[in-house]
Amino acid sequence: MNSWLMIIMLIFLLIISTGTLLLLLFDMKRMTKQLDEIIGNFGTNELVRTNTHSKILIQFITKINQLIYLFKQDQQNMVKKEKELKEEVTNLSHDLRTPLTSIKGFSELLTDPSISGEERKEFLSIIQKKIDHLTMMADGFYELSQIESSDKPFTLEQQLLDKIVVEAMLLFYNDFEKNQLNVHMDEMTVSPILADKKATNRIVTNIIQNALRYAKSYVTINLVEEETYYRLRVVNDIGPFDHTELNRIFDRSFRLDPSRSGGQLGLGLHIVQQLINKQEGQVAADVHDHKFMIDVWFKKWD
Repeated sequence: MNSWLMIIMLIFLLIISTGTLLLLLFDMKRMTKQLDEIIGNFGTNELVRTNTHSKILIQFITKINQLIYLFKQDQQNMVKKEKELKEEVTNLSHDLRTPLTSIKGFSELLTDPSISGEERKEFLSIIQKKIDHLTMMADGFYELSQIESSDKPFTLEQQLLDKIVVEAMLLFYNDFEKNQLNVHMDEMTVSPILADKKATNRIVTNIIQNALRYAKSYVTINLVEEETYYRLRVVNDIGPFDHTELNRIFDRSFRLDPSRSGGQLGLGLHIVQQLINKQEGQVAADVHDHKFMIDVWFKKWD
């Protein structure tokens, strides 16, 4: 009797095991089909699903789904970078073509023996300006490549931010006058910051140049003391702005208004972001009621 009972129990266990194995094989076959569909339509957000209650298999599927998610994320980043690269190449091609066309045109005019000496002098001056512009563009890309590829640490020392700002503003005094911009600077006397001198000068210069390029009537500058930072804020009025593009302010080659960029590549604010990040600071931009605001946080000197 006991022998029959044991046989019955073993048969019962065999049936359960066989059923469980068949269900597992069926579920794995179904999941394999899901993977084939995901591979065939990788743009979808589908993930592998399972009906099994096996903890080991659930953990395995979870890891597969993590791999799928990471791979899709990487693919999306690649598509985004390819799109940005195409846009940058298009902008660069346009910005290079304009001065090169001018240089070619005026060079051909110089071969005309009938032009006067005054006209020849004027054409040479224009050619020189276009060459200077191309040199400046090349310098901008070289500077950016040096910043992004260099592992050399910055020399963080005591710097006087208020002095750096005032000196930069004086450097561009004639440009502000030429553009008929009203400039307001709060009286700024602040404690030292911890920063690299060359990088800080470049940050302040690029922000001022950006304001000069896009301001319509005014520029305001002030320094605000916070708990561990000094915040430099520069505000200027601008024309119509698409707020959906605000998150691209610090992208390479992005320009607030291409018609007012003066042929500049838009590297200025991108370089600001790169330089301040390397100094453990922050930068942010906002647009509100036709006011463009950029804030840069510099660490205080302890």
